[in-house]
Amino acid sequence: MLLDFGRAGWLEKARQQPERVWQALNKMNTDGVLPTLEAVRSKLEQPVALGYSNVGVVVEAGSGVSGFATGDRVVSNGAHAEWVVVPRNLCARVPAAVTDDEAAFTVLGAIALQGVRLAAPTLGESCAVIGLGLIGLLTVQLLRASGCRVLGIDPDPARCELARAFGADVLAATDDTEVLARAGDFTRAQGLDAVLITAATSSDEPISQAARMSRTRGRIVLVGVAGLKLDRAEFYKKELSFQVSCSYGPGRYDPQYEQQGVDYPIGFVRWTEQRNFQAVLEMLASRRLDVRPLISHRFAFEQAGAAYELLAPGAEPSLGVLLDYHSSLAPPRREGVVTLSSAVGAAGNEGTPRVGFIGAGNYAGRVLIPAFVKSGARLQAIASAGGVTAAHYGRKFGFARATTDSAALLAADDIDLVVIATRHDSHAELVTHALRRGKHVFVEKPLALKSDELDAIVTAWQERRTAGQAVQLLVGFNRRFATQVIKMKALLSELPGPKVLVATINAGAIPAEHWTQDARLGGGRIAGEACHFVDLLRHLAGHAIVDVAAHALEASGNHPADSATLELRFADGSLGTIHYLANGHRAFPKERVEVFCSGHILQLDNFRRLRGYGWRTFRSLNLWRQDKGQDALVESFIAAIHSGGAAPIAFDELIEVSRAAIALGEAAQR
Repeated sequence: MLLDFGRAGWLEKARQQPERVWQALNKMNTDGVLPTLEAVRSKLEQPVALGYSNVGVVVEAGSGVSGFATGDRVVSNGAHAEWVVVPRNLCARVPAAVTDDEAAFTVLGAIALQGVRLAAPTLGESCAVIGLGLIGLLTVQLLRASGCRVLGIDPDPARCELARAFGADVLAATDDTEVLARAGDFTRAQGLDAVLITAATSSDEPISQAARMSRTRGRIVLVGVAGLKLDRAEFYKKELSFQVSCSYGPGRYDPQYEQQGVDYPIGFVRWTEQRNFQAVLEMLASRRLDVRPLISHRFAFEQAGAAYELLAPGAEPSLGVLLDYHSSLAPPRREGVVTLSSAVGAAGNEGTPRVGFIGAGNYAGRVLIPAFVKSGARLQAIASAGGVTAAHYGRKFGFARATTDSAALLAADDIDLVVIATRHDSHAELVTHALRRGKHVFVEKPLALKSDELDAIVTAWQERRTAGQAVQLLVGFNRRFATQVIKMKALLSELPGPKVLVATINAGAIPAEHWTQDARLGGGRIAGEACHFVDLLRHLAGHAIVDVAAHALEASGNHPADSATLELRFADGSLGTIHYLANGHRAFPKERVEVFCSGHILQLDNFRRLRGYGWRTFRSLNLWRQDKGQDALVESFIAAIHSGGAAPIAFDELIEVSRAAIALGEAAQR
């Protein structure tokens, strides 16, 4: 599926994801054509780590991990790589009786097993499997091990012969009349008890065939992909049940289970995805599941590209394709460093800071790294957890090396400036470490999620100052550097008296399970994202924040408390209000800022249109495309480091804004 999508042109990609097309059209309407095209192009060019079924040996277990030790042979659903890092619930130990070749099929086996569990077969029942690829052939064996009679259906005679060897009756055809007739003979005209669809097709025919082959109150489980235009009459008359199987079992796509390692109690959820892994391994060990006949090809890892070519249209037939890492002559690179250019600081101007990026996500690749390229900084190293995106952006923008080791990057002598663009919960710790290493630091917002984290940053900053090191720290509060905001600041400086500032942010809904909504990982959207606008109003007010308050819509169901009105009071009597809203519509512009002062009004719409009311010499400043100030922010920071001048935003002001944002986030939660 991923390879087909990657090979498709823009029109075909759009056809496959119509919901994304509507998002792009809405973005064009609010943000403009060029920013939308850049965002779409950046998203589509990002590489995806392929593969999710492997076997290897544990090199190290995290401090909070139990049940695994160094030297254990394990399977996991991690991507194809020499060094794989996975949470503990996505790993299972391999019994001694199971070879590496066999164990590599465990995750695929769990997909088949979950489909069988949903079909709930009982001893002696008649079942059909439509589609005899890898998952289908594993499903056939699991149904036979459950004591069922099995009919396998696939147009490929070779795959039908494999299913026959596993004990199934087979039909090498998809013709409707022939399939229904054979199913009738197979069940003595009683109809099938259960049908599992393990094919991959856009056609609705497999669902329809399954319904017509089934007995009254039969069960149909979709494990693969098929069209879902169900004929109500076919299901109504027989009271058929239909269910879609979700990958390898309960826990799949649940961040708490998969990423945070929170297991489901066995008394309430008998078969989780990890316990399904274990069940498949036990079936392999007892020889009730045989995957050896399913291995059609084997490649050394260095020839992985040729392995994937087997999946292209028109290639020779294949089934189970193994990638073998043991054939590599060179030992694995545990430090995870890839040299991309022999030049030191491959891109940039001599004398400017040598930059190391930690984090290589979409925003870093689309906005931050290009801004540092324009600034003339020398791009030395880039790190990401998996290494794939670091290598991709490293090659694209001319970094000297890519790595998965952020600690080594922080310690490197050839790095002057560390840019932190990782998940929110890691910001404060990385900032503290970088400052103590004597590095300049640029960190994407927020600076920290808790007050004690801010205290640690202040301590590290003061230590550097005491030691006589003039390191600089900057948070990515870019909006105050936008062309139109600079104009607003200049106009407001002419006016006496306090101001009333109103920011309306149509932030849009984000699922409750998204990491930004998690108070531990993302800090919640108020502290993690609305801090941008706390800084913007602080900048336009020109005076310290002396008090804050928040009023949030109450969380209910899957709707977190991420729609809130935030109130700021400034030392000169100015008032600021931020309406941060997740309950609006995407077709409406995302950001609006209004300032009322001394008989004058400024209105900024989505960083494209600025209008003034009450000024004799100013009426409007409109832009062809958005400018949110990222380039100017980075350029000013690089210039300050290069010249030894003052930081673009004073350290005390960064701490003040960050404390206010944390307080607002806590108040919104209360």
